[in-house]
Amino acid sequence: MPAAQRPGAHLGRHRRLARGTGRGLTTSPNARDDAERLLDQAPCGFLTTAPDGTVLRVNATFLTWTGRPLEAVVGRRLVDLLTPGGRIFHETHYAPMLRMQGAVHEIAVDLRCGDGSRLSVLLNATLTRDEHGAEREVLVAVFDATERRRYEQQLLRAHDEARAAEARAMRLARTLQQTLVPPVPPRVRGLTLAATYRPAGDGSQVGGDFYDVFPTGPDEQVVVLGDVSGKGVDAAVVTSLVRNTVRALAVLHHRPSSLLAELNDIVGFHETDRFCTVVVLRMRREPDGAWRVVVAAGGHPPPLLLRPGSEPVEVDVNGPLVGILTDQEYTETELRLAPGEVLVLYTDGVTEARREGELFGEDRLCATVGRLGAADVPGLVAGLRDEVVTYQGGVTHDDIAIVAVSPTPDVEPASDREAGPDRQAGPDPETG
Repeated sequence: MPAAQRPGAHLGRHRRLARGTGRGLTTSPNARDDAERLLDQAPCGFLTTAPDGTVLRVNATFLTWTGRPLEAVVGRRLVDLLTPGGRIFHETHYAPMLRMQGAVHEIAVDLRCGDGSRLSVLLNATLTRDEHGAEREVLVAVFDATERRRYEQQLLRAHDEARAAEARAMRLARTLQQTLVPPVPPRVRGLTLAATYRPAGDGSQVGGDFYDVFPTGPDEQVVVLGDVSGKGVDAAVVTSLVRNTVRALAVLHHRPSSLLAELNDIVGFHETDRFCTVVVLRMRREPDGAWRVVVAAGGHPPPLLLRPGSEPVEVDVNGPLVGILTDQEYTETELRLAPGEVLVLYTDGVTEARREGELFGEDRLCATVGRLGAADVPGLVAGLRDEVVTYQGGVTHDDIAIVAVSPTPDVEPASDREAGPDRQAGPDPETG
């Protein structure tokens, strides 16, 4: 039998190493035997290979792990004991790094066991050289990485499941938001309605902005614009609650201030800690084509009133945030909106748009609305949106929602249209 394959001969090199380091391992008279036993039965595998990877010596632990006899390991190349994927990694990482750096650490590969199964391991190896610098042999330590691999796979599965759950939640939130932000406002006789909504950033996050327009009787309409704090599914759920509650309360309360007071208590008692800002218009059409408008706001920016030949002015209305404290009182303002005049409602994503730390602000908002004018209501809404987006360099940091209303002559409601990539609706330019 060749010397390298005689029982115990595979530990010759390890024995010599232990002999030189025995003092560090034990101080007993049997230090040599203890060192040999430590190397042979260590909790990790030990291999010695030639520079070309041929296995010269191996300890009992490695043979036990792989279920191979000594003769099935010694004399073979280490790469031949690996799975196909491990062989590729050996040739592209292990071998080149060992030759270049003289050592490798925690190379993850799979060994092929005698029964055909796989064993996940980590390889640490050191290339030794003789006194002339020539490659001599490679000392390899093999660590069982089965539990580590299982843990990594569990983490990967958990990560995939979390991403899938997040994707489902986002789809749900978007579905909810699509019901909260109509693609086009309804067509109302004697009234031009235009609206736009642009989500923050790349649109992947669902925000809390919403608007709604619905009738409460003949020639009566309610217009609502709101902003629920936060983003994501929770915000979308509260937004749905607010929108549907406003519709129900509009039947019970004729005055917007009373509607907001009860809405405030409902949101405040909801299990979430989110709050919102809301502005409500209750509009009634008069015989001469004008509309009587009662306005109430809860923590929301006041609407802008634009009349021909005049600068835009804020409607004098304000009130506390909705959902913070119960038993709040809200005020309201009444005005007459004549044909050619326009009310512009907006969320704080307009005025709080930033560029290099500077806000878009109320002054720039008024100047933009005044410049765009009231003649083309859909153009006013689209132009204001584009101005805010451009101000931020094309990347919005908050949702933007804008709604504008303006009386029109006593004709059938004009057809709606969409403007640009963002949701926008208003009368067709050819039909006015």
